[in-house]
Amino acid sequence: MLQILDRVEGLQRVNDFVVKFANVNGSGSASANALFAKSVLRMGITATPRNIFPSNIQGLPTWYEVRISGDGHMAARGGGVDLMVAMNPQTWDEDVKSIVPGGYLFYDNTKPMAPSKFRSDIVVVGVPLTRMTNEAYSDPRQRQLFKNIVGLGALACLLDMDFAAIEQLLSEQFKGREKLINANIQALHMGIEWVKANLDDPIKLKTKRADTVGDRIFIDGNTAASLGAVYGGATVCAWYPITPSSSLAEGFINYCNRFRRGPDGKNNFAIVQAEDELASIGMVIGAAWNGARAFTATSGPGISLMQEFIGLAYFAEIPAVIFDVQRSGPSTGMPTRTQQTDILSCAYASHGDTKHVLLIPEDPYECFEFGALSFDLADRLQTPIFVMLDLEIGMNDRLCKPLTWDDNRKMDRGKVMTAADLESGKRFGRYLDVDGDGITYRTYPGTHPSKGAFFTRGTSKDRMARYSEEGADYQENMERLQKKHHTARTLVPPAIIRPSAAATRMGAIYYGSTSPAMNEADLILADKGVNLNLMRLRGFPFGDEVAAFIEDHDVVFVIEQNRDGQMRSLLVNELEIDPRKLAKVVHYDGTPITARFIVEAITDRLDGDKVVPFRKVAS
Repeated sequence: MLQILDRVEGLQRVNDFVVKFANVNGSGSASANALFAKSVLRMGITATPRNIFPSNIQGLPTWYEVRISGDGHMAARGGGVDLMVAMNPQTWDEDVKSIVPGGYLFYDNTKPMAPSKFRSDIVVVGVPLTRMTNEAYSDPRQRQLFKNIVGLGALACLLDMDFAAIEQLLSEQFKGREKLINANIQALHMGIEWVKANLDDPIKLKTKRADTVGDRIFIDGNTAASLGAVYGGATVCAWYPITPSSSLAEGFINYCNRFRRGPDGKNNFAIVQAEDELASIGMVIGAAWNGARAFTATSGPGISLMQEFIGLAYFAEIPAVIFDVQRSGPSTGMPTRTQQTDILSCAYASHGDTKHVLLIPEDPYECFEFGALSFDLADRLQTPIFVMLDLEIGMNDRLCKPLTWDDNRKMDRGKVMTAADLESGKRFGRYLDVDGDGITYRTYPGTHPSKGAFFTRGTSKDRMARYSEEGADYQENMERLQKKHHTARTLVPPAIIRPSAAATRMGAIYYGSTSPAMNEADLILADKGVNLNLMRLRGFPFGDEVAAFIEDHDVVFVIEQNRDGQMRSLLVNELEIDPRKLAKVVHYDGTPITARFIVEAITDRLDGDKVVPFRKVAS
């Protein structure tokens, strides 16, 4: 029954391997998979999970990949899987193929399989999960659900995991439901005891308590961003469901139900699931015009549909926040795969001359921080603000710094005239720039019975908001909007520069979810004698530090996850950079970029160009 077919010498590693679970969607495996990752974290070991799932309904294959790294690396590793937990017959052949030589295959061997279904260069470990649960449970649903926990117990024993940590997580998950806690712990130990009684340590991948987690928290970017919206003062959300952004709006709903109800139990918020993305952005603009802090959450196809309304908000100068959780395009593309494909479509959204503010978080902490900041910037600049997440950040749990908030922080509503200002005779021109920063004063509708703004328009106007098709009025307005965008350079989060330990004339620019892979690649490249100064972009328009960084280097690699090098194009266009100075490194197959990919792309480029690292020249 054990069906251990191999005598291969397996990989031997501690706190440095990749486990991938191949599941049938709807089988209840998600909870057990998450328990596995969280249990590793409870041991103080960095674990970074990724859900890989189809873009349709229950029944198709799903995968859950966990990178375990004692060195604290959080990027996808790439290069194959060290331990495959193969629970889906439909994907068996591809799953087995993805295992690295010397790796391990863990499977349910209740029904023995032909030797031709295995490989001779991997270690095969079978555990009769179905037989065990069929004997222990009579209810079909219990058999399926507890099979996942029995499997988790077997894996925990094989990998030397902390059983007490798993039991504690189960107690927390089912708090107040003692029967369920006990039943799960019993199933867990069923797997543990079977391995102890029947296997002689066949897997040489092990976990060992460490201290690489610290005080960091484990949260996904969409959840963090939705909480940031609450703290940022958002009271209106209008949205239409679309992968991978839906959980952001759902998170906002959950947090509002907890934190946004008055003493009388009434809601202090409005959330509308609109009929489509066009309607949702229209509601957001209408609410924002009336003084509410409002947002929508969407992805690339939604951005495409919203273009005309975004142009209205830009030209009429109405605050709005748009969370864009990017995915693979164009068209429907790959809805459940990650990319950074909306940089240009958001930076220049709508027809005509438009330029928008982008905030680009690298992790859930910045999703929270920028989520809150976006509402201040929208009010301050009176314009749409885009918060540019992607599926990798938005939908996957990741370690990050604890979310923090200064209770003394006040909302920045920008230049708003009050009834007293208007009554005192203070001059009000809706599009009159009195401070020279391109930002004009506004009023909320109804602020004063006869003064201030009550209506707005998307047509051309003069300083006093009167309809005008005079070329001089239009040009003055467009130049002022350009000046306002220039002012935004001083308000968006500046780029973060990290100099190399050794002198170099080469640099690298990256942003968003590319950060973990770039950080790891930098260490590998340094070991190869390739030293790079790094700059992480966090917003657009670009601050002065961005142009200065590029100017200081002979070549700058721009690492991003799209085919066309959209950020590179934006840098060239906005900063008038010689394109030959910016070397494109692009990854766009829908999987997260890896350090291996970055290292190979940069070293191949250096070898091809015969570029000698500065350190070698100096020596």
